[in-house]
Amino acid sequence: MIDKLRNLFTSALIQAFGDELSSIDPLVVPASNPKFGDYQCNVALSLAKTLQQPPRLIAQTIINNVKLDNFCEPLEIAGPGFINIKIKPEYIAKKIKLAYQDDYLGITKSDESYNIIVDFSSPNIAKEMHVGHLRSTIIGDSIARILELRGYNVLRLNHVGDWGTQFGMLINYLRTEKPEVLTTANAVEIGDLVTLYKQAKIKFDQDLDFQEQARQEVVKLQSKDPESIKAWQLLCEQSRREFEIIYQLLDIKLTERGESFYNPFLQDIITDLEDANILTEDQGAKCVFLDGFVNKEGNPLPLIVQKSDGGYNYATTDLAALKYRINEDKARRIIYVTDAGQSNHFAQVFQVAKKANFIPENVELVHVPFGLVLAEDGKKIKTRSGETIRLKDLLDEAVNRAKLDLQKRLQTEERNETEDFINQVSKIVGLSAVKYADLSQNRTTDYKFSYDKMLSLQGNTAPYLLYVYVRVQGISRKGNIDLNNLNSETPIIFTQDSELVLAKHLLQLDFIIKEVEKDLLPNRLCLYLFELSQKFNQFYDQCPILQAEEKIKLSRLVLADLTAKVIKLGLSLLGISVLERM
Repeated sequence: MIDKLRNLFTSALIQAFGDELSSIDPLVVPASNPKFGDYQCNVALSLAKTLQQPPRLIAQTIINNVKLDNFCEPLEIAGPGFINIKIKPEYIAKKIKLAYQDDYLGITKSDESYNIIVDFSSPNIAKEMHVGHLRSTIIGDSIARILELRGYNVLRLNHVGDWGTQFGMLINYLRTEKPEVLTTANAVEIGDLVTLYKQAKIKFDQDLDFQEQARQEVVKLQSKDPESIKAWQLLCEQSRREFEIIYQLLDIKLTERGESFYNPFLQDIITDLEDANILTEDQGAKCVFLDGFVNKEGNPLPLIVQKSDGGYNYATTDLAALKYRINEDKARRIIYVTDAGQSNHFAQVFQVAKKANFIPENVELVHVPFGLVLAEDGKKIKTRSGETIRLKDLLDEAVNRAKLDLQKRLQTEERNETEDFINQVSKIVGLSAVKYADLSQNRTTDYKFSYDKMLSLQGNTAPYLLYVYVRVQGISRKGNIDLNNLNSETPIIFTQDSELVLAKHLLQLDFIIKEVEKDLLPNRLCLYLFELSQKFNQFYDQCPILQAEEKIKLSRLVLADLTAKVIKLGLSLLGISVLERM
């Protein structure tokens, strides 16, 4: 609907003021307050200086030239020049029927389908996934799901940290302290491997001979020494198995392409930068000096791409990955989901890539930064011993708490349920609560992690949304109605304001999805679903469904069922499953 309005107002601008306004955004947005109507056109205010006319006069000229095909009430000018738009109820009813008949509930596909890469999660080999990996993993997954629904070809890449000096250090340490780990699959648990890594790091920092041996081990890896490669592969496989447990628990699908994949292309990057005349040698290192980046002393800050010892670093790998993704994967949009602390790094890498002419005009690079997960006291979330919390432990705790809550509720309600039911509901509620609590926050900010708040049946939480979905299923069970057999030709009848309010909100889904596609802020979808759930509860409280006369009953059942379908689809885009009963 909003696309239709934008097209109509663009045509009106051209009709009224000429073709030079054909590229002007008509600024049609959902109304800020229902009393102003359903939508507003705000373009008259922005054109006042250009046209040298009062905004209200411009607004009236637009109204005189817009052809609305009788689906709106007469347009009104408000305040300094806002155009208020109110859609006729019969048109809302028509659009509801169309959405109900549509497999995608009114969500339109993109006009063109092209390749998009979403780079997310990215844990490090020989280290456990911790709470810091939660945000990248679920934000990236949600963005990928939304882009896939819109019809893009999405490659979900896991840029795993599987190369570097740390592997020479760890392999060298294990050769002397735990040789069986390097020869036998599953010889050590990931937790023990992390402990061994920490011990190797201590020795590396204190023992110069060990440091040199570790560097020699890296040389062996780089030269494809069979024994070293086998040891490295065993470490990688052990870590991958542990990562996969988390990914299966969270229903995350990824294609792994670690740092090691780009090793053959690193020297080419140095050559490319030399050919572009942007490479400088400084204290033996090869680097690119960047615009707008300075150190604490105010001197230009370089991005080092080859160290003085000939080694490469993260920036070189990221440049190689970027070039490969554009030239080989044919990606038109590349999205990096990492913590906000890496914002400068990506700004520098993107600038070097542009200077080197790696990026065609039709390719967009996007860094999607996110804040920290904090404890309720506002500090970094850690265990009592000061260690970073393992992601698996955090998820298990959420499921356990959900199970305790459910068991208390069943006891209070004197309900008997099977152990399978309790375990299934606890798992879905617990994991959904964690995901939704994170995704419902603006990703650019830090947020405080609270099991109690995220598991609550009240407020903007996953359990609240799941309960609204379950409520609709309860209506069908109580009325012995198979919602799948509802006649899609059922007339939609509005007899109460709450029905119309709910219907209008249902029709905003396509707009919200497009906004998330553009801004990559999944919390917008969360807010939409929460407000939808609130509007449904108001409708449910004010509009009897099963007791209404037949035509109104069927109309209200369509609204209820469409609400449930939108909640189910919306939650699936957040990586959350629904429940038929709770």
